[in-house]
Amino acid sequence: MSRDKQELARSLKERHIMMIALGGAIGAGIFKGSSSSITMAGPSVVFAYLLGGIILLFVMQGLAEMAVRNTRAVTFRDLLEPILGRFAGYFAGWIYWITWVLVMAAEIAAAAVFLSHWFTTVPLWVMALIVSIALTVLNLFQANVFGETEFWLTGVKIITLVMFILIGGLLLFTGFGDHPATGFQHLTDAGGFFPNGLSGLAQSMLVVMLSFGGTEMIGMTLGETQDASVTIPRAARGVIYRVLVFYILPILIITALVPWNQLGEDSPFVSVFSAIGIPYVGDIMNFVMLTAVLSAANTGMYATSRMLFTQATDGEAPRYFAKLSKNKVPARALLASTAFLYISVIIAFFAKGHTFDYLMVIPGYSIMITWMLLLVAHLKSRQNVFDAHEYHVKAFPVTTWIALIALVVIFLAVVATSPVPGTLVALLVMVLVAMSYQLLNPRKSTDARNSAM
Repeated sequence: MSRDKQELARSLKERHIMMIALGGAIGAGIFKGSSSSITMAGPSVVFAYLLGGIILLFVMQGLAEMAVRNTRAVTFRDLLEPILGRFAGYFAGWIYWITWVLVMAAEIAAAAVFLSHWFTTVPLWVMALIVSIALTVLNLFQANVFGETEFWLTGVKIITLVMFILIGGLLLFTGFGDHPATGFQHLTDAGGFFPNGLSGLAQSMLVVMLSFGGTEMIGMTLGETQDASVTIPRAARGVIYRVLVFYILPILIITALVPWNQLGEDSPFVSVFSAIGIPYVGDIMNFVMLTAVLSAANTGMYATSRMLFTQATDGEAPRYFAKLSKNKVPARALLASTAFLYISVIIAFFAKGHTFDYLMVIPGYSIMITWMLLLVAHLKSRQNVFDAHEYHVKAFPVTTWIALIALVVIFLAVVATSPVPGTLVALLVMVLVAMSYQLLNPRKSTDARNSAM
């Protein structure tokens, strides 16, 4: 793996890695998107989040094991390529880059909408431009500045969830004002715990798995993490437990405080806070949602710049993007990625019909493909030299196979239930990425790469 004699600075600490991964998973999906999963499954959606978390735990364990054994990896594509071949690394790298460009655009467009709650006279495109430039400048500093920013942005979301868990849990048993203590009766008094049956639970799994997207960001920090062989396994384990707590407990409390069929399409957090009479709930949740989308956009800039950098250093993108700035940041890769971001934001704001909605189907597919590739790579990695004294998955290969089979089933269900135009757009993009590999045919040989490792 040639790195052109340039290496990223290892300035990210374990607390940064933990918050980066949490920030990717705990976003607008929990604060607003959870209303969709609750509508599908009712109170039983907590089982969907539990199952999804277990699947993701198995994925992250495999990623951590491969990271410990490949200390020169910079991003997760460097874990895939030596095991699955150059095409797998190339394909995963580019679809992940495209995914985060689109996610960044969606999140920055959303940030502009949330800001318009307070700045009503400023055009949305102006606020989107300001946010984009501010985050770009922030990411030009050393990686620990990004990590620190993500630490505090994610902290706002976590504090909000903790306060909700504490207040909501208290209200379940003590009541508030004119609102009596409900206990857990609402979990079963509106059609039972499984109001839409097992089919509703299965349908909600699609939303749940996509809401966990971003947790694999641990695999994007490998080249900038201090003592990665120790930090990455700890973060992989710790982040899953925290994700489960910050999803399952709030969802359980929401469906216990307010009947699931009365939540509507708004944020369930707003519905609950409004129902118990907490003042300024609109402003509070608008601020929290703003931090959530800013965190996601910030993470996207980090992910796209590092992925483009590693593609370039491995000869699978122009070498121009393999240059680091004096801050040991891939500034050229960052600026190129944000250039595409501006184009995507324009599409998000001005495209007619469902153009951008169709594009946003791509991230759902690519995230699941990335997870499946990581699992396949983990299965094949044990065919090489294995050191039982290093961190490893003790239940291998059972857990890896369970996660892979579950993801394949969920992936097929997504294909069957997603809008056909969106699926066709996603397929077209992936075919073009695959064709570009054949057309460009990077000249870097496998032997040369392996000899440099």
